[in-house]
Amino acid sequence: MDLYRVGADIGGTFTDVVFLGHDGTVLVKKVPSTPDDYGRAVLEGLSQAIKELGIGPEHISELSHGFTVATNAILEGKGERTALITTKGFRDVLEISRLRTPTLYDLYYQKPPPLVERRLRFEVRERITFRGEVLQPIEMEDVDKIAGILKDQKIRSVAISLLHSYANSDHEQKIVARLNSIMPELVLSISSELLPEMKEYERTSTTVINAYVRPVVAEYLKELSIKMQQMGVKVPLTIMQSNGGLAPVEVVVDKPMYCIESGPAAGVVGAFQLGKKLQKSNLMTFDMGGTTAKASIIEDGEMLRAPDYEVGGGMSSGHRLLKGSGYILRVPAIDIAEVSSGGGSIAWVDRGGSLQVGPHSAGAVPGPVCYDNGGEDPTVTDANVILGYLNPKHLLGGGFPLNEEKARQSIADKIGEPLGLNDTEAARGIHLLVNSNMARALRAVSSERGRDPRLFDLTAFGGGGPIHATGLADMLDITQIIIPPSPGVFSAFGLLFADVEHHFVRTYFKAFLELDMDEANSILNDLRNQGIKLLSAEGFSKDNHQVITQIDMRYIGQTSELTVNMEHDYFDSNSVEALGLEFDREHEKTYGYSAKDPYQLVNIRIVARGISESPRVPNSIKFISVPRERQNKIRKVFFISENAWIDTPVIDRLDLGNDVNPGPLIIEEYDSTTAVPPGWQTSLDEMKNISLKKGN
Repeated sequence: MDLYRVGADIGGTFTDVVFLGHDGTVLVKKVPSTPDDYGRAVLEGLSQAIKELGIGPEHISELSHGFTVATNAILEGKGERTALITTKGFRDVLEISRLRTPTLYDLYYQKPPPLVERRLRFEVRERITFRGEVLQPIEMEDVDKIAGILKDQKIRSVAISLLHSYANSDHEQKIVARLNSIMPELVLSISSELLPEMKEYERTSTTVINAYVRPVVAEYLKELSIKMQQMGVKVPLTIMQSNGGLAPVEVVVDKPMYCIESGPAAGVVGAFQLGKKLQKSNLMTFDMGGTTAKASIIEDGEMLRAPDYEVGGGMSSGHRLLKGSGYILRVPAIDIAEVSSGGGSIAWVDRGGSLQVGPHSAGAVPGPVCYDNGGEDPTVTDANVILGYLNPKHLLGGGFPLNEEKARQSIADKIGEPLGLNDTEAARGIHLLVNSNMARALRAVSSERGRDPRLFDLTAFGGGGPIHATGLADMLDITQIIIPPSPGVFSAFGLLFADVEHHFVRTYFKAFLELDMDEANSILNDLRNQGIKLLSAEGFSKDNHQVITQIDMRYIGQTSELTVNMEHDYFDSNSVEALGLEFDREHEKTYGYSAKDPYQLVNIRIVARGISESPRVPNSIKFISVPRERQNKIRKVFFISENAWIDTPVIDRLDLGNDVNPGPLIIEEYDSTTAVPPGWQTSLDEMKNISLKKGN
């Protein structure tokens, strides 16, 4: 029996489904997302692919999923109505936060409203010190009063985050026991179980986010699992986490905070595996979808990870200097910067007469004007149709025709006329402006992290990434670009390449000079055993366990820390000395200097990874071709770099061959289009990647 692993990734405009056979055979499907019920698009993609392959649902051996359900719940304010229980005096920690703003001189800036309204933030009298000592026993009558209010308000989800519960969770557990006895139907998110770390704001914010999206995610995954079973797809469902690893659905239902950046992480995992195959250790990833653009880097053969990031702001990023734009989430995540710019981003003219693009998107419904689905506001996709980058009769192999005239009329009426521009000038302005917006994300993960973007190859994917790649590369002086096969569904490929991964953390706040090696090793061994136990329960043999130790540390006196890998399996004088040297290198790379100050350990982390018996990435990939009728071999394209219309050859990816082909070129395929302007040349490598180089 031919078996297929399946990856399904939900985007703002399209949902991507990839079937990968054991022999490397690949079938990709791209269907419009269904915001009223995201799972419906996943099931439609599965059904279409099963029918095209001529197989039954029993031929699916594995299904991995990346989704935006949790992110959208936060962005749209549609999470579960949530309550917070905290220590007396800390009711307003969510609003006080860290008193930082991403725009220093913006007098009108407003922080996003707390996910828990003030009247649902409750205090209990209790106090534990940072050493775990009980200063004031908990007053359980406070908990009883809170339970009465929760009943009256019909609250289903509660976050519990007491001061210093990472050092002693006894009081939180007493609250849990009492609430469970009074209201067993409550869904409880407990900070000492989710994030046993110091820093009360980050811990509280993370716990609240988990509580806010948990019922939404649980309901979505339950419904999807039931409908998959009804289809006959009876394999376990695994979910992509923000850290780039997969997790069983049972883990995600309890801890959805690990999956907020589920989709974007999958694309970086795919690029990471691609880099290993190509023996390229420094890659910058650019993923342009319908509503957002995402960027990350792979440096020295490793994905960079951030210990926290913000969601719900103008730019979701792990940037250590630009904080305050969204809700802080203190979970390990691939270091991704995300901006609200994509193919569906709406172009508009502000009251001052300036052109703007985004942050609002036409989404999947109604979508860009050219989709002819009721959209009236011009978008980036509409501009790309007018400029000749997109063939109106080619999208999805011709199965998704575009209305060029409606796009042209919308841009003329809403952009061109107010600004006194013709159609081409208005579309050119939209294209340039969205490039400028998206370049923010690329700079956020490179130059603003102390990395020189010129030292990285740009890997571009997503439906719009290959169109905009050369323009962005020019802005950052990048001279080499890689466009992987099926770039429009590449994040779904990443789902198939990832391993199961779990993260564990515990605060151990000690200066290096004061480290108790036995105590530190006891914490390390406990975390390691938790990881091994979980992997074993999931069916991974001992030989397929990979356990990585990481340390959050800083110079004494600093208020933020960096995460470094610990190569040794235990703490001793040699491993501590090696940690100091590694921290100095990372500090120099990130901030431009290192110091001679003493070190301080903050958190001990364990990454437990389950390695599959068979390789996740096949040695070769064979695509099932999608038949289409070539509309024209030459068409006029407006190349921004030349500021001119040029008669441009239109070819398929496989038409490139092994020869070097100079631009201009338009390379069309089922799920995406690559624009090659004059001054760039392209060829096809052995893995069928499009390789773009600037100059001769």
